[in-house]
Amino acid sequence: MSVEFGTALKTWRNQRRMSQLDLGLTADVSSRHISFLETGRARPSRDMVLRLCDYLEVPLAARNQLLTAAGLAPAYVERQMSDADMVQVTQAVDWMLDRHAPYPAFALDRHWVIKNLNGPAAMLFQTVGIGIGDSLVDALASNTIFRAAIENLDEVITYAVTRLRTEIAHLGGDAVLEAGVETLQPGAGSLSWANEFPSVVPTRYRVNDMTLSLFSTLSQFGTAEDIALSELRIEMLFPADELTRQMLVALGGAD
Repeated sequence: MSVEFGTALKTWRNQRRMSQLDLGLTADVSSRHISFLETGRARPSRDMVLRLCDYLEVPLAARNQLLTAAGLAPAYVERQMSDADMVQVTQAVDWMLDRHAPYPAFALDRHWVIKNLNGPAAMLFQTVGIGIGDSLVDALASNTIFRAAIENLDEVITYAVTRLRTEIAHLGGDAVLEAGVETLQPGAGSLSWANEFPSVVPTRYRVNDMTLSLFSTLSQFGTAEDIALSELRIEMLFPADELTRQMLVALGGAD
C-alpha cells in the first residue's frame, strides 16, 4: 500500500512542479522523509497524508484516493444537493442565482454540466436547446444551434480550451475534460490584438435579431469539505456593453 501511495505522491509533486526539498520545506518535513514516503520505505500517518495534500493543493476526491492508497480510510464524502444537511448550501446557491437577475447565471459541476440556472440563463439557453443536465463542453463541440449563435466562436473555444487545461492541471488529470480538450482543440483559433489584450473577451450571443455581449465571473465555496460542493462553480454573466445591459434589463422586466 505504501508503495502505491508513494507513486501517487510523486505524481502529484511533479504535477505541482515541486522538488522533494521544496515540498519538505513547505510542509515542514525533511526531504529525506519525503523520499522514504515515495519509495515506500516509510508509511505515512493520516495527518501526514492530509498535510501534504494541503500543500500540494490536491482536490478532495484525489485526497481520498491518496488516503486509500496509504491503507487509510477516506476523509471526504460526496453528498447530493438534495440531502438534508445540504439545505443551507442549496438555498445559498439559489439565492446567488436569483439575485443575479436580470443577468444570466448558472451552476456547473467539474465536467461543465449545468446543475442549476436562473431565469435569464434558462431563457438564453432555451433558444439553443440547452438546459439542466447538459454539458457546455459538449454543446460547444457539437450543438450546431449553440455554435451558430456565438458570433466569436473561435475566441470562445480558444478560451474554453485554455480554461479546461488549467482545470485538468488542478485536478491532476480528468478523462472527461481531457476528451473535451481533444474535441475542441481543432476549433481553437489564434487570438491577436494590434496593441494589447483587452480587459475581458466577452462571448457574443446572437438571439433572434439581438446580439448580447457577455463576460463571466466564477465563484466557488472556499471552505467546502464535501467533494461535490468543492467542485461546484457559480458562473455569473455580466453585460460587456451598455446596449446588452439595457436589453437584459428590458427582457427581465427590471427598472
